[in-house]
Amino acid sequence: MRICCDSIVVPASRSSSGKPLFAKNSDRPEGESQPLVQVAAADHDAGEPLHCQYVEIEQVTHTHAFIGSRPHWLWGLEHGVNEHRVAIGNHTIYTKDPVADTGLLGMDLVRLGLERAATAEQAVEVITALIERHGQGGSGFLDTVWPYHNSFLIADPSSAFLVEASARHWAVRDVSGGGSASNHVTIAEDWTRLSAGCIEHAREMGWWDGGDRFDFAAAYRDTSVVPPVVSSGRYGTTCRTLAGDRPIDVAALERLMRDHYDSGETHRPAAGPDNEKFFSVCMHAGGVGTTAASMVVELDSEAPLLVRAALASPCTGCDRWWRPTGNATGRSCAMPGDSSRPRPRTPWPSCCGRCPRPALRDASAWRSSWPRRGAQPSSASMRCASACAGAERAEPATTDARLGHAGTWSCAGTETAHTRRLLGGPVFIARPSPTTAVLRRRESR
Repeated sequence: MRICCDSIVVPASRSSSGKPLFAKNSDRPEGESQPLVQVAAADHDAGEPLHCQYVEIEQVTHTHAFIGSRPHWLWGLEHGVNEHRVAIGNHTIYTKDPVADTGLLGMDLVRLGLERAATAEQAVEVITALIERHGQGGSGFLDTVWPYHNSFLIADPSSAFLVEASARHWAVRDVSGGGSASNHVTIAEDWTRLSAGCIEHAREMGWWDGGDRFDFAAAYRDTSVVPPVVSSGRYGTTCRTLAGDRPIDVAALERLMRDHYDSGETHRPAAGPDNEKFFSVCMHAGGVGTTAASMVVELDSEAPLLVRAALASPCTGCDRWWRPTGNATGRSCAMPGDSSRPRPRTPWPSCCGRCPRPALRDASAWRSSWPRRGAQPSSASMRCASACAGAERAEPATTDARLGHAGTWSCAGTETAHTRRLLGGPVFIARPSPTTAVLRRRESR
């Protein structure tokens, strides 16, 4: 069994800054690298072939620039945001339809939505049209064959939508007033759009015989493979965040992405897998799923794009602000050389996700002591210097043929009132470079 991901969109009316917020945790196999990639806007020949993970589709004439988190062996993204402040994240969901052996991965669809849409509504159109034409399918994991259906939380500065898809059928709910998603179907009678034939297919399969308004979740949701306990607690946590009456800021979403129920930002294993508290928003569920990357972004079209991204479990403090800039001619990556393996002095942790702190001298000993000693250090008590102080010496990078051009990532001081308001600390700037991928430290101003 594999599960992955939680996300949330906070409307402008609930945001302390008056701007919508988007956040997502990506739960993947323990130790899997997710380089943060930047791809520039580009023009293409109409209809030229585009090779996604498993299928080939037609390219469009123009693709937008984006920054996002990409599992090292995949073409697509777990989550990201583009130059128009469209943010998208996907999640595994389980439905009664079988999953095809090949098709578009949910991560393919995240990237395609970011590349082809200038608004959240356009992203809904892009993703649903591709699902209808090419279907979902193929394994989303390198170490096992585990295909799955997907949901997508999509937001821009003025609107937000949740898309849940079963094979080539889908439902859409408008969540512009706030919404979240986890690993089960949640759209019930509150859908705003359905795919053609969605209700008829459910009736033909014997999943729906109601005469009232169609309930997508009642018809399509499957709990025979993954019990509700796996996602019910996490979904409840994100829903309670939206249900409160206090303004929500970036720091609050960071805390949410580091949430472990009663133990807060510190992971203290206690409950067993039959208890929903075993599966927290910041996931540490071993072979079932471990949070491998995280993103928080304010969707402000009038300010520089700033992305709060962690390249490992966010509770370990390996999250930093990143600002994409420049004009890359190919895929840019914060990871030099082979991004499938941990490397010292790179933004990715040196001990496979459990300890994202290259500055720790005896990381293997620390890893072997966790979690048996009962607690993972909190981000407050052990703020890492993995991507900042631990990377002061830049090292040359080899060009990875799978990535095209590499990129240069540097740490810069706060430069505007906007960054000072959000950060209170350094920003990493992604500057594309054709030959190097290094991390350099600049003194904060």
